[in-house]
Amino acid sequence: MQPSSPDPRADLAQCDALLRGGSRTFFAASLLLPRRMREPASALYAFCRLADDAVDLGDDGPGALQELRDRLARIYARQPMPIAADRALAEVVARYGIPRALPEALLEGFEWDAEGRRYETLEDLLAYAARVAGTVGAMMSVLMGGLAREVVARACDMGVAMQLTNIARDVGEDARAGRVYLPLAWLREAGIDPDAWLRAPAHSVALGIVVQRLLDTADGLYARAGAGIARLPLACRPGMHAARIVYAEIGRAVERQGLDAVSTRAIVSGRRKVWLAGRAVIEAGLPQGSAAAAPLAATAFLVDAVAASSVSAIPLRRGVTEHVEWLVDLFTRLEKLERRQPLQRQGVAG
Repeated sequence: MQPSSPDPRADLAQCDALLRGGSRTFFAASLLLPRRMREPASALYAFCRLADDAVDLGDDGPGALQELRDRLARIYARQPMPIAADRALAEVVARYGIPRALPEALLEGFEWDAEGRRYETLEDLLAYAARVAGTVGAMMSVLMGGLAREVVARACDMGVAMQLTNIARDVGEDARAGRVYLPLAWLREAGIDPDAWLRAPAHSVALGIVVQRLLDTADGLYARAGAGIARLPLACRPGMHAARIVYAEIGRAVERQGLDAVSTRAIVSGRRKVWLAGRAVIEAGLPQGSAAAAPLAATAFLVDAVAASSVSAIPLRRGVTEHVEWLVDLFTRLEKLERRQPLQRQGVAG
């Protein structure tokens, strides 16, 4: 059965509006994607954001999760709920063949959040990041036709790296909400008792060392991700490079404030994002090393899910005239983004 949508364009417009008002970083990067990729990416983001909010902001976490699983089942049955994001995602799933295991793993990560899980080791934290962010990287890779195992693995690396950056940036914000995502073993090694610190969160040199370790881990994954981006269609590379570079810059902003992620929340200015986006355009065609490294143990199941699916790439081929038109459109969007300064403070996801 076809999803009931009187106006698919209106659904996509609602998804785009949610993206604009949510993750400023992802929105800035999405402007560098070709239109045929921006639309499914915004639909994917909209569902993920609404699902995250339903679990994180609601009073009934288990009930919200069951509802989300029901909604996901209807999306894959092409009978979505009368919700713009669900209808739009149903179209994307049908067209691109996103394996159901990917969004199901995302919901599992949200379930871990609802349970208030803490993570003893880095490996435990990576398992969480694989679900709440590596899944998004894998789904984006499928949308762009990057179906080779090594490309999907690098997309997962990027998603995990972005989540680690978020955690490093939001240490204080999370603590004030009663949450700690930093590896507990790392905190103890630094002489910090996690429970005592959570009762009175404050910055210290010791805590800064833990934050730096997490940023260093993220930087290693960003470097690996670059090689996968270089295997994507040329038109998709600037947007993905922009997301990678801008998110890594959030880590540099944390470092510039003395690794104090408790007293203040690091941000990257809108003008800086525009400059970095321009740099991403230049770097999109440069060699980025080998993509052949094995996937993280935490993300191997996502790579396997894509490999086991019957997805086939939807080619993004351009003639000379179309490629020139795309470049003109790209720089026009960059100029508009710069005129939009200053951007408002980023949302939780970016």
